[in-house]
Amino acid sequence: MNTNTNIAVIILAAGKGKRMKNPDMAKVMYEIGNKPMIYHVVELSKKINPARLIIVVGWQRQMIIDYFKNESEKIEFVEQLEQLGTGHAVMQTHHLLKDFKGSVLILSGDVPLLSYSTIDRMIKEYSATKADAVILTTELEDPTGYGRIIRSEDNAVLKILEHKDAPPEILKIKEINSGIYLFDATKLFEALKHLKPDNAQNEYYLTDVFEHFWKKNYKVIAVKSKDPLEIMGINDVTQLELARKVFTQRGLPS
Repeated sequence: MNTNTNIAVIILAAGKGKRMKNPDMAKVMYEIGNKPMIYHVVELSKKINPARLIIVVGWQRQMIIDYFKNESEKIEFVEQLEQLGTGHAVMQTHHLLKDFKGSVLILSGDVPLLSYSTIDRMIKEYSATKADAVILTTELEDPTGYGRIIRSEDNAVLKILEHKDAPPEILKIKEINSGIYLFDATKLFEALKHLKPDNAQNEYYLTDVFEHFWKKNYKVIAVKSKDPLEIMGINDVTQLELARKVFTQRGLPS
């Protein structure tokens, strides 16, 4: 398989996972199908055969680095020493990708059920529509708490509105942001320079780069997954058990 020279993959895996109740364990190292959840995300990334594969590590980082030390494929590691948000995590990769001219696929190390067919669809839509960014979305019966996707008549994405900021008519929207993205690399890193931690958590949110994209009239589209479970992030033991059940039911490879 030829290397996909136009794509770099960044896997966000620095989170502490406070709700997992075990401070000695990196969240992405909890097992699904007898393998750490991040293993499944790395295997998905390999199917794309990207030019670069970068994992952003933080909490209990050595555990993750050691797990992949025998990989024949080159996995690069970047440390996020302070947990200052998803935007800050991606900023840590800039020194590796500052001269990269392709696109950047951002995956989460705690979203292990994501399918290759969905990612392939994102990549194809990105190319076919000449978009500057693609947001992976899905529809939830109960979207409470999630950022809603506001689309224009031609299906371009106009805004991501957080639940707490949304008026009643927007709260009726069931399409939500998954946190999986494909960006033009140059435009992404340009937008990251404009991020500010203007929120209660004092964090740099990756979603805030879209404000810069829209200001510049860059084209942002959404690709919708028909399967809400595949974009499920694992933040607590209940979600972990659900993911394990789904993994077993679907007979996914481990």
